[in-house]
Amino acid sequence: MPPSAPALSQPSTAAGPARYYALVPCAGSGSRAGTNQPKQYQAIAGQPMVMHTMWALAGVARLTAGLVVLSPGDDFVWPEAEAWPERFARKHCGGASRAHSVFNGLQALRESGARDSDWVLVHDAARCLVTPALVNTLIDACINDPVGGLLALPLPDTLKRAAAGRVAATVPREDKWLAQTPQMFRLGALQHALAAQAATGFSGVTDEASALEMAGQQPLLVSGSAHNFKVTYPADFALAQAVLVSRIAREQTP
Repeated sequence: MPPSAPALSQPSTAAGPARYYALVPCAGSGSRAGTNQPKQYQAIAGQPMVMHTMWALAGVARLTAGLVVLSPGDDFVWPEAEAWPERFARKHCGGASRAHSVFNGLQALRESGARDSDWVLVHDAARCLVTPALVNTLIDACINDPVGGLLALPLPDTLKRAAAGRVAATVPREDKWLAQTPQMFRLGALQHALAAQAATGFSGVTDEASALEMAGQQPLLVSGSAHNFKVTYPADFALAQAVLVSRIAREQTP
């Protein structure tokens, strides 16, 4: 197994302002993507998809540190050290589900010195089109919120409920949102909410917000971006490639 990135730094545990940590679950197989390897390692615009994600997060100056959660058997060969963003570590502590991986990652952050009062921004490795500006928008919206929140988009299309492959009903869309990431919550609150669901194998926990909802909280909805979609199906790779190539071209234009 290739060596991991440098361990997380050991910040002071003295009382002080809340800090911000990124947590990137990266232990999934991506079975719906139709790739020969976990989708987060599929090349897009010349780099493994997860690297675009990591460099976007690395552009957020307010992040104290970050952790990428890998599956125990992950043998992906990562880029050389100089190509890896500073402040981010990798640890093979992934679980059987995304929620389990996040739960284990929170414990790793705690062991590195993160406190209950610190903010954790959980972001999907496969949302490689996120931007530092979008992450900062979330931080600004949640920094004084008692619960925290998530990026999301109001549902733009008519929503149908199906039965046996046919329309059973049209569902009102006025109050429906599409959840995105990052999702930003206090470490202690999120860890407690997930721990309450651990005995059930995290059944019903589809994202961090859902865990907080099960604990009786109402996370804040923060408008995200249509570009911040999760690469899931084969067609998504071509769209992500087009967006990234366009961004790179703009950045290189004098």
